[in-house]
Amino acid sequence: MNATDELEMIHLRPEASRLERFNSFIRAEKLLIWTVILLVIVLVFLPMVFLVLSALNVGDTSSTRVTQFGLDNFARVFRNLDWWYNTFVVAILGTALAIVIGVTLSWIINRTTVPWQGFLEQSVLIPFYMTPLLGAIAWSILGSERSGLINRLFMSVFHTQTPLINTHSLLGIVFVVAIYESCVAFMMISAAMKSMDPSLEESSLMLGAGKFATARRITIPLTLPAVGGAALFIFAGTMGTFAVPAVLGVNAGVFVITTKIYTVVNRFPPDYALAAALGLALAAITGVAVAMYGKQMAANSYTTITGKSFRPRRMNMGSWTPVLFGICLLYVLVAMVIPLGVLVYTSFLVTPTTDPQQIHWTLDNYEHAFVKLPIARIALQTSFVLGILTATIGVVFMGLISWIMYRSKMRGTKLLEYVAMFPQAVPGVVFSLGLLWAWLVIPVGMYGTIWILLLCYLTVFLPLGVRTMTGVIMQLEPSLEECSRMCGASWLRTLWSVTVPLLKPGVLATWMLLFIVSLREVSASVLLVSAENKVIGPTLLNFYETALPPVTAVAVVMAGVIFVGMLAAAMVSRWVGASCRD
Repeated sequence: MNATDELEMIHLRPEASRLERFNSFIRAEKLLIWTVILLVIVLVFLPMVFLVLSALNVGDTSSTRVTQFGLDNFARVFRNLDWWYNTFVVAILGTALAIVIGVTLSWIINRTTVPWQGFLEQSVLIPFYMTPLLGAIAWSILGSERSGLINRLFMSVFHTQTPLINTHSLLGIVFVVAIYESCVAFMMISAAMKSMDPSLEESSLMLGAGKFATARRITIPLTLPAVGGAALFIFAGTMGTFAVPAVLGVNAGVFVITTKIYTVVNRFPPDYALAAALGLALAAITGVAVAMYGKQMAANSYTTITGKSFRPRRMNMGSWTPVLFGICLLYVLVAMVIPLGVLVYTSFLVTPTTDPQQIHWTLDNYEHAFVKLPIARIALQTSFVLGILTATIGVVFMGLISWIMYRSKMRGTKLLEYVAMFPQAVPGVVFSLGLLWAWLVIPVGMYGTIWILLLCYLTVFLPLGVRTMTGVIMQLEPSLEECSRMCGASWLRTLWSVTVPLLKPGVLATWMLLFIVSLREVSASVLLVSAENKVIGPTLLNFYETALPPVTAVAVVMAGVIFVGMLAAAMVSRWVGASCRD
């Protein structure tokens, strides 16, 4: 080799080393991406595989071992049609009522000049964060057929023995479910209401149509895609609802599929095979609804936003404005103020009553729940730890999934999106049943620990976290990351130095959202808790089932913790947003 060749080799060596580093970065990136993809597949589908195996077990149905395969359990699913009848009644009527309430509130708050619009919008959204379990307990105290506070007051005032309402009934379950699903409908429909071009409504008014006729013929038809999508989404959710039917229906003999799964697993001997078959049948129905929801959103052909700019304008309803304002306040009262008020009120009473002469105030309920029987305190502590772990790990894990889906150039990312959204189609109690079966069979010692709950939460909240983080990541211009990579930064260095700092407000908001939903969760954890490892939601349900007076004290503390979390989330988001602007 002559001197010229040596000089060329010296000149090319830095280029070769940079190429080697780039190739190593690419290999590390691919390794991490495939690790995340495989982990998502295992988390999502492992419980479902064991659920299918359990449903096919026609041997000893109380055993965790499959002794004989067959299809007899699926025939047993339809022997008690009243369970399915109740489930469909709750889902159909609950969805219909929730949509009516959601559309009404969305139109009033977003399309009219009703006062205090910001306050009303935030107030309507609060029931979304308050678990339906608290609302069900409150409405049980209010509307029980004989002992409910509303019925006692009604019978004493009108001197009758006929109760006014009965929330411990199928229609009572529908009513309470609709109250807490209507805020979901409001969120989904409000986005369409806010982005509508007002010129269409103005044209209707100029042609002589009334304001309510314009809403009926123009506004609502233009938001039908959002209304239809919200209806499918809520139908899937109400098919798998658990907390409200468990509180209001079980003691009255009104069972839906989710509460029947819970009872057949917890009775002696348990019938795991029937529970698994019920769960798969329910998951199939909710899966179809979720798939139809996705197709509805993808095929949205209603255009209300064009290239022409417009200024959002609201209709002045004149003398109807106080009535519309009263409708919004009525929902806030029924969904939040009255339930929370009755929980606080009864938590300080020896016996719930509306008779002033029989009111005896006490703090014994709180002492009994958190001092004499420290189960609630321990469960609350466990829920805090679990919420922090779920939110912290979830933000990183779900953020990586979102980044892979929308920033990676690798093939198969569309499949990853379908897998990540799959838990949305499976009710929480069904998924927890599959997870319970899986870790009873696999000899690892996960059952009865906080780690199985963590796995369950990370999987059940996967669609929520991924959608939230996706919205955050899509706000970031890809060129900023590309500039970092062009300057020689690795993939991980780019994420840490560029992506994460720019997305800090959204990441913190996602963290707080995952933390709050972990605290309020009931259905996904109710089958996975043990005597040594409890969380606050199932503990509150157990307190209610054993008719302990401290149930309202635990409910008040749980509501307080959730509201503190909401305030903290709002303050952190505002602080981070202000610091980013500065």
